Amino acid sequence: MEKNQRKKDDAEDKRVRAKSKEPTHVAYFSMEICLDAKIPTYSGGLGVLAGDMLRSFADLGVAAVGVSLLYKKGYFRQKFQEGYQIEELVDWKPEDYMELLKEKISVEIEGREVSVGAWRYLLEGRENTIPVLFLDTDFNGNDDLDRGITRQLYAGDQHHRLAQEIVLGVGGARMLEKLGIKPEKYHMNEGHSTLLTLELYKRSKAANPIEDVRQRCVFTTHTPVPAGHDKFQRELAERMLGSLLDARLKREIYFEDMLNLTYLGLRFSERINGVAKKHTEVSKGMFPGYQIESITNGVHSSYWTSKPFHKLFGKYVPGWEDEPSSLRYMLNIPNNEVWSAHMTSKEALLSYVNDNCGVVMDPKVFTIGFARRATAYKRAELLFADMEKLKSIAEKYRIQIIYGGKAHQDDGEGKRIIKKVIDDMEGLRGAIPCCYLEEYDVDVAKLMVSGVDLWLNTPMRPLEASGTSGMKAAHNGVPHFSVLDGWWLEGHVENITGWSIGTHPDKSPESRTDEDLQDLYSKLEYVILPTYYENRSEWIRIMKHAIAVNASFFNSHRMVREYIQKSYFK
Repeated sequence: MEKNQRKKDDAEDKRVRAKSKEPTHVAYFSMEICLDAKIPTYSGGLGVLAGDMLRSFADLGVAAVGVSLLYKKGYFRQKFQEGYQIEELVDWKPEDYMELLKEKISVEIEGREVSVGAWRYLLEGRENTIPVLFLDTDFNGNDDLDRGITRQLYAGDQHHRLAQEIVLGVGGARMLEKLGIKPEKYHMNEGHSTLLTLELYKRSKAANPIEDVRQRCVFTTHTPVPAGHDKFQRELAERMLGSLLDARLKREIYFEDMLNLTYLGLRFSERINGVAKKHTEVSKGMFPGYQIESITNGVHSSYWTSKPFHKLFGKYVPGWEDEPSSLRYMLNIPNNEVWSAHMTSKEALLSYVNDNCGVVMDPKVFTIGFARRATAYKRAELLFADMEKLKSIAEKYRIQIIYGGKAHQDDGEGKRIIKKVIDDMEGLRGAIPCCYLEEYDVDVAKLMVSGVDLWLNTPMRPLEASGTSGMKAAHNGVPHFSVLDGWWLEGHVENITGWSIGTHPDKSPESRTDEDLQDLYSKLEYVILPTYYENRSEWIRIMKHAIAVNASFFNSHRMVREYIQKSYFK
């Protein structure tokens, strides 16, 4: 009884501190943050990474605050109709999960004063509880256009996107000030929030306000694709930002006569980082003249580890949740216990599949998983490029295939890829059980990354910034099979942690699809499947190395510590 009461008292103390005006070290801004599948304020990897980082802040006792936007219609709920993705708006009640604060601020958009409120979610960790603020414009007093600014994630045209980013960056900085929160560092997760630097510049009383802002800002760039960086015509930017821009700022913020939010983050940040070593190298080529360091992404170990592996890790390495690096000691786990934990996780996934997909999958059959945002460079359809070859492999060794992932609602090519994959799966009916899971959210992701036997990833090199899905799989002993790009260049040890697809980037900087396809089928047929079916002890050895080598390093606790050492307080 006393122990339970102490836990309750400790939790209440954390919540009180989260609401207090104690010093805040880091304000973490992100266009999307994933805290729970029932809170649809995220679309995919960027938001999931943000949620994992905030969880590690809370676990490690970092005094932080998260800032994002509240999307009352979510991103979208994915349905399929004859293989085509259909988007449905989401209805949810933020009041069921968070508290609407009484404080409001305003931002100027095209000369109009737009009222902005904030919902506060308290994220409880092992050492601290930190507030996450979700900004909202859906209030009486705003016109219908402005009430809709924060209604849906990644919806609307350039005008709407810039309005959202004014609310996030400028409005977020003002809301923190209104609440008496004075961060030592502002961390901008991708370019969406970099307009906060203009607000900090306007507020600065330093002789050199640009340098003053730079000393307080940290910027993480994520995408190596130029089209992925938000940029706006000068005329639109000046019309919408209005009085926020003085004459000096107008000389500082444009690149090639555009307001490029990535360049804004680069210009006004003292510390800049890419999200993997290779991505940092690519970013330096894209943005010459800027000092960009590397902090490879990680995932929150406890959040992404299935219950059976939670129990197993706790048995052999007590305290692993506080120190995920201790998972390196997991090589000595008995094979039978590793396999038992995996099979329990696999049965949970296949039970979900069998109940929801109109297909029957067998836990005894080798199961391949692939779940990424559906976009051209990720090449989701590569596995199905030679259907007859895939069938011939399945005649020797039984396989099952599970896919998941959404295409952006305006990405026609991404939707075509999903339709192509679903059609190919239909073409394999009777030969290979396949399914494409609808509405791939974090709850479904947890089932997949722990329940498949192999995690497949086929990006077109060098367009993978980092990727984190394979890291989540590694935490559950699932080996990775991927093109050597992003994090896998750092985590890959052939036949130890998984397998590569295609040539090494030192020999071929860009992917060659024919070579990748041949290597994918060859390793699947002659290395991976024979090992799984004919040498179970060897397969489990690889599973254990995925945990000991990859999970012990590619976790968000290590990532946060690197940010603290390299970016926040260097």
